[in-house]
Amino acid sequence: MRYIAKNHVYMALELLAPAKNLEYGREAVNHGADALYIGAPAFGARSAATNTLDDIEQLVRYAHLYGSKVFATVNTLLFDDEIDSAVQMIHRLYNIGVDALIIQDLGLLECDLPAIELHASTQCHNATIDRIKFMERVGFKRVILARETSIEQMRAIRHATSVDLEAFVHGALCVSYSGQCYMSQYLNKRSGNRGCCSQPCRSSYDLYDGNRRLLLRGQHLLSLKDFDASQNIGPMIDAGITSFKIEGRLKDLSYVKNVTAYYRQLLDNMMSGHEKTSSGTSVFYFTPDISRTFNRGYTDYFLRQRQPMDSFATQKALGKQVGTVGSVLDNTFTIRSNETIVPGDGLCFIDRNGVMQGFLVNHVNGNVITPNVMPDITPGTTLWRNHDHAFEKQLQGSSASRKIDVEITFDTTPNGFIIKIKDEDGVKVEHTIAANHESANDKSRATEQIKKQLGKLGDTPFRVVAVTDITQGRYFLPMSVLNLVRREAVDILISHRISHFRPQDTYLKESTEAIVPETLDYSYNVINNHAEQFYKEHGAREIERGVEQTEDYRNKALMTTKYCLRYELGCCLKGKNKNESQVAIDNTDKLILGNNGRYFRLEFDCSACLMRIYADK
Repeated sequence: MRYIAKNHVYMALELLAPAKNLEYGREAVNHGADALYIGAPAFGARSAATNTLDDIEQLVRYAHLYGSKVFATVNTLLFDDEIDSAVQMIHRLYNIGVDALIIQDLGLLECDLPAIELHASTQCHNATIDRIKFMERVGFKRVILARETSIEQMRAIRHATSVDLEAFVHGALCVSYSGQCYMSQYLNKRSGNRGCCSQPCRSSYDLYDGNRRLLLRGQHLLSLKDFDASQNIGPMIDAGITSFKIEGRLKDLSYVKNVTAYYRQLLDNMMSGHEKTSSGTSVFYFTPDISRTFNRGYTDYFLRQRQPMDSFATQKALGKQVGTVGSVLDNTFTIRSNETIVPGDGLCFIDRNGVMQGFLVNHVNGNVITPNVMPDITPGTTLWRNHDHAFEKQLQGSSASRKIDVEITFDTTPNGFIIKIKDEDGVKVEHTIAANHESANDKSRATEQIKKQLGKLGDTPFRVVAVTDITQGRYFLPMSVLNLVRREAVDILISHRISHFRPQDTYLKESTEAIVPETLDYSYNVINNHAEQFYKEHGAREIERGVEQTEDYRNKALMTTKYCLRYELGCCLKGKNKNESQVAIDNTDKLILGNNGRYFRLEFDCSACLMRIYADK
C-alpha cells in the first residue's frame, strides 16, 4: 500500500503475517497478507514451526501469484559445526525464490551467501539508533525493531537511518528484550536464541523480599498481556514504519485468518485509493474481531507510555470479557451480558485465590447457563469467553477469497482468434487459437456469448472487470472453444505472474563506518568463529563468548526487560504509580522470585527504566 504520511512522503506499506506451514501461509495470503514469514527447514527461532523446502517453494509460488513476498526465518545463533549446513540451506531457499532471509547470527555475513535480501531479526536487539545504524551499515535491507520501541523512538530512528523499518503490531509479548533472555537456557538448557525457549516467563513464581519473607505466592509475575497496536497504526506510519508484523507462527489457523483480516481492513481503511504492494482484493465471509480470538488481554506496551501490562492470574488466554454472574443455583447460574452465549463456548473467571478457572457451556436458556461442570463461582464474578464457538465455526473452511482484477480483449488473427489479458499490475498475456472465421448469424448474441464465457473466472485467482469484443460479434465460436482458450490463457497468466514477482538479486553492501566497541560481553551472543571474525573486522578486540557456549551465568543478567515488576505491583521506585501497592514493599526492599526451589534476584535500573534478573544462590 501507499500512504501519505504527515511529511507528505509516499511510503510502501506491508502487512506481514505468520505462516506456520503451507496451509497457514496460503490462508494468510487469502486474508490479505502482503508478505509472510515462515520457518526454514532448520535454524529458525521457532523449532516447532519448521517446513520442508518443497512446501516453502509451493508457498512462494502461491504468494508470488498475488505479488506477496515470503521471508524465511533462519534466525537462531549457530555453532561452528552448523554454519556450512545453514549456508547450504540458504542457497536452496534463494534458488526456490524466497524474497528475504530473517537472521540473527551476524557470523552469516562472513559466509558465501547468495544475493538475497537480509532482514535483521528483532533478536539482534535492535533497540537503539546506534544499533540500527550499525545494522544498516553492515548491509541489512530491513531491521525488525525491538517490541519495546516507542513511537517517538521510531520517529528518531527513521530520521537517523534509511533502512526499511519493521515493527510488531499484534500478538504475544516476550517479557525480555528479544535476544537478551538466557533464562530458559539457564533453567533447562533450551535457548530462546537457538529456537527452543521453554517459556519460563509464562511460569508461576513466588515473590520474596530480601529476607526471603513471602510476599506473593504462585503468581505469573513475568507473564504479559498480548500486544495490540491497532489504535496506533497511523502514528506508526507517520513515524516511518513500513512493515507491520503479526506475531503467531505457533498460533492456530483461526487466529491467522482473523488477525490478518482485521489488520488488512484497518490498513485498507487508512489508505483507500493508494497504490498497493501486493495484488488483489480480499473479501471476508466473516467480521474480523481480534477480541474473539486467542488473547491474554491486550496492551499497546510501550508505544505511548508505560502502563499496567501484567497477566498475573494466568498465562493462558482470557479472551473477551462478556459479563458477570447473576444468581447461582446448584447446577446453573445466570449471566448479565450483552453478548450471545452458545453451547460449546468456553468461559473463564478468576477465582478468590487469583487463579483462572474455566468451563464449557453445555446449555443456554435465556440468561441461564448450564456448564459441563459447575464451578465454585459467586454472584458478581466477571466472566470472559476464551473459546467463541460460533466465531470459530465461521472460520472453519473457506472464510475469505482474494481476486486480482483483469481486463480481457477478444480479437481475430489471420488464422484464428486471440485472447489478451491484462491484470491490475500491468502483466499481459496473449493466447491464440487456430479456428475458422465462421460468420455469426446473430452478432449481439455472439458478442454476449463471448463476454459471458471469457468472463467465467469464478474458481481462478482473477476477477474480470471488463471484456471487450473487438470483433463486435462478427464470428461464431463454440462455447467449448471459448472455455478452452480462456483456461489456457489464465494458466499462462498465472505462470507469468509468478515469474514477474520473483525477487531481484540483492547484494550485501557494507560500510567502513560500521564500528562496534573494542570489548564485547556475552550479550552480543557470539558462539561461533565466523561471528567473532565479523565483530573483529568491525573494531572489537576482546569478545566474550555467549552463554549458550560457555554456560557461565555468573554475574550475568538472565533477562533484561523494560517491564518493571515494582511498577506492576504499585510500588515504583520513581513514584510513577497511581495505584495502591498490592504488597507491602518499601523502597529499600530487595525482591526475589522463586520457582521450584530456584531463586532469582531482581535489580532495578531506574535511570534506564530497566529490570534485570540474575540467578540468586
